[in-house]
Amino acid sequence: MELEFVRTFVAVVDEGQFQEAAFELGITQQAVSKRVGALERELGVRLFTRTARGARLSDDGRAFLPHARALLLAGERAVAAVRPGRRPLRVDVLNRRIAPSALLRKFHRAYPEVELDVVTLPELDAAGAVAAVAEGVVDVTFRAVPAGERPGGVVSARVYDDRHQVLVGPRHPLASAASVTPADLAGYRIWMPGMAPGTEWAAYYAELSAAFGLSIDVAGPDFGNDALLDELAASPDLATFVGIGSRYVWPPGYALRRIPVVDPTPVYPHSMLWRREHAHPALAKLRDHLVPDRRQDAGVWLPEWARG
Repeated sequence: MELEFVRTFVAVVDEGQFQEAAFELGITQQAVSKRVGALERELGVRLFTRTARGARLSDDGRAFLPHARALLLAGERAVAAVRPGRRPLRVDVLNRRIAPSALLRKFHRAYPEVELDVVTLPELDAAGAVAAVAEGVVDVTFRAVPAGERPGGVVSARVYDDRHQVLVGPRHPLASAASVTPADLAGYRIWMPGMAPGTEWAAYYAELSAAFGLSIDVAGPDFGNDALLDELAASPDLATFVGIGSRYVWPPGYALRRIPVVDPTPVYPHSMLWRREHAHPALAKLRDHLVPDRRQDAGVWLPEWARG
């Protein structure tokens, strides 16, 4: 099976649109369509349902997705085992729309001479991400974990605190608010579908909801950002949390509102994880560039493990 076709399929899933996937992969939208079409012919199924707004996974696509990610991970492990000499700095991000991806784009603009290989390994939990760094599958990953030493000589340091906003549609009762407090959100349904139990982000939101009496609903499959934005735009009472550093794009007619959460502001603490021994030569530049982005302002809420 051609791994570039599989990589393109996963990119379309992660980005939600063929055009966005083409931008991330550095190829044309026509090339994306041809690769996905070739993969569908090889598998004998339709992987996507095409719509005017993008592409949504078919039932067969959802069944194939975890295996596609596993194939790409196996390919990364194989390359890491044999690639000699100088190579790009390989960085894992959970999602190309969240804050670490934006930080990497800023780093690339500041240091264009540093070659980056940005990958997504979202199927890994925190322990699996640590193992991927320890084994050299990736040089760096970003997770919400305490600072310190981990198995395999992996080190973590908190580098960015992503401040929360709430995203609502134009008919939501809070849509006209300039800001909201966590207390204001109590009683409203905050929908974050597909949040896998046992992950660090699920633990974060469980602690956040317990601290402020919030109703965070994780029910239902995750059909991607486009489906979530569709629901928010049409709903009079639905909301979701987004980080200030996360990228979301919606049609102008949706009129969604991003409202800052204050008094206190929940922040999601992103840590950078890397190997202490045999570190990539460019890693120090990335670490030094990111550390100043960390904020420890007063008036924020952090999970218990990140305090102090």
